[in-house]
Amino acid sequence: MGDIIINGTCDARFAAVRDAFTENFANGLELGAGLSISIDGTNVVDLWGGWLDEAKTRPWERDSLACIFSCTKGVIAVVALVLADRGELDLDAPVAQYWPEFAQNGKADIPVRWLLTHQAGVSAIEQKMPFGSLSDWTLMTDALAAQRPMWTPGEGHGYHGVTYGHLVGEVIRRVTGMSCGAAMRALVCEPLGLDIWMPLPEADDARTADMVLGQPAPTVTFFDHWGPDDLGPKSFRNPPDCSFVPYTNTRPFRAAEIPAANGHGTARSLDRLYATLACGGTLDGVRLLSPERVEEGGREWVRGIDLVMALPTAFGLGFERTIPEWPFGPNPNTYGHNGSGGSLGIVDPDTGISLGYVMNRMIWGPTRDDPRWQPIFDALYGQ
Repeated sequence: MGDIIINGTCDARFAAVRDAFTENFANGLELGAGLSISIDGTNVVDLWGGWLDEAKTRPWERDSLACIFSCTKGVIAVVALVLADRGELDLDAPVAQYWPEFAQNGKADIPVRWLLTHQAGVSAIEQKMPFGSLSDWTLMTDALAAQRPMWTPGEGHGYHGVTYGHLVGEVIRRVTGMSCGAAMRALVCEPLGLDIWMPLPEADDARTADMVLGQPAPTVTFFDHWGPDDLGPKSFRNPPDCSFVPYTNTRPFRAAEIPAANGHGTARSLDRLYATLACGGTLDGVRLLSPERVEEGGREWVRGIDLVMALPTAFGLGFERTIPEWPFGPNPNTYGHNGSGGSLGIVDPDTGISLGYVMNRMIWGPTRDDPRWQPIFDALYGQ
């Protein structure tokens, strides 16, 4: 590991975590990455290393940003929980109470809660959407308002991988009068001092990593178990924006608000968000949520074969829950969200552990597990 330079700090008790993080670089699994871990709100690991670009001309620095893809969903879930905690959003009220146009095509009675638990059945848009549609807020929300459910709402769950952000985000916009990104900044990021952005200001492009699909490109990914008529491809490939990795490095993508997929942030900030949940909703004197709302958000609401993924999943209110088939460490109550290609933000309420991990070498393999996670979990939990 001689020529691998890892920067940052690491409590001596977690030297094995630093070794595991470094080993991922040595094994060729990383280009650039950051890892941050806290225990009961106190940071014990804050590491980074590598490069922001494939040509290795820009080193990964302490404040480097990366696209966190679906980790953004967890941040947006917290925004919705803050509004619920303030009494401004009733999770059991119909979505149409806040967004009347959503009542079209049999969706009048779908409660807000089902958007967060992926039970609404609006995982796909049947209208063919052109490339770039994810960046057009009105185009997306109009299409979702008109869309019929793909299954009977409330009868089963299916990951709303592309549509979740605009569904929950439009409710947030209607309640607050702010865009989803502005609400995220005002209600969550600014109070906690989080370096997470949506949209990403142009001035921050210079400190932002280029996302790169891992090499060699996998011949089989976990998406390949889908048939052409399954809900998976219908849900993930229309619009096609987020499945084309080079597009994620462009200014139009970074300048958009895509709350399912285009937050940009640091590992430290993801960790701090989940450290707040580990501490019952209050961190460093900032009260974001009540303990009761934190427990409600992280609780398991649905579990079983996912109608979109065609694999087992479990969800809280906007959060992915650990399950044996897709573990976020060894403990049974850990929750948070992963992002396409490997990023991760989680909290283990049983131990007070929170973790944020971001990277720019995206790995799409035959399973949903990322090969870089398990060595870090093993080192963290002493296995």
